[in-house]
Amino acid sequence: MASELQRRKAAVVFGAMDVDTDGYLTESDFAALARRWTASRGLPPASAQARRLTAIMMGWWETLLAASDDDGDGRVTLEEVLAVVDGLAADTAPVVMTADAMFDAVDEDGDGRISAAEYRQLIETWTGRPTDTDEVFELLDGDGDGHLSGDEFVVLWTEFWAGDDPNAAGTWVFGRFGSPLHPV
Repeated sequence: MASELQRRKAAVVFGAMDVDTDGYLTESDFAALARRWTASRGLPPASAQARRLTAIMMGWWETLLAASDDDGDGRVTLEEVLAVVDGLAADTAPVVMTADAMFDAVDEDGDGRISAAEYRQLIETWTGRPTDTDEVFELLDGDGDGHLSGDEFVVLWTEFWAGDDPNAAGTWVFGRFGSPLHPV
């Protein structure tokens, strides 16, 4: 059973992905997120970059749907997401696969690193609002070089999805949120 911290982390991401706020994640939510992401970068919808970002988002949807839609209704509830989270500590391979894809999507300039600006864009795209991410980025950037490498991102992403440690930097990979276990 998911801990309170895991529930809160999953709820934060679920709420951001549930674009139409109907309480379910659906293919249309992920398509809307892809449109928001490409628009935030000023990409024409038919451009190669927009198609790549859309493919990554829709691939994540397909992976999530396959892993969690137990009732086969084409929608995913928070409880279904939490059931998947329960099994991630024993098998992190699915998390690593999505981490690699998300890293590629966030690394806008393709330099193999995520900058503070690219990270801010990720968070603002997910939340749909301007967000101060400087403090969190410093926490995530454990070696202090001003960037997140692919390897660093995989660790952070795995700590977020499969971890239950409020002191792990990856707990905050989607930004700060209130937690009774770790005050903001």
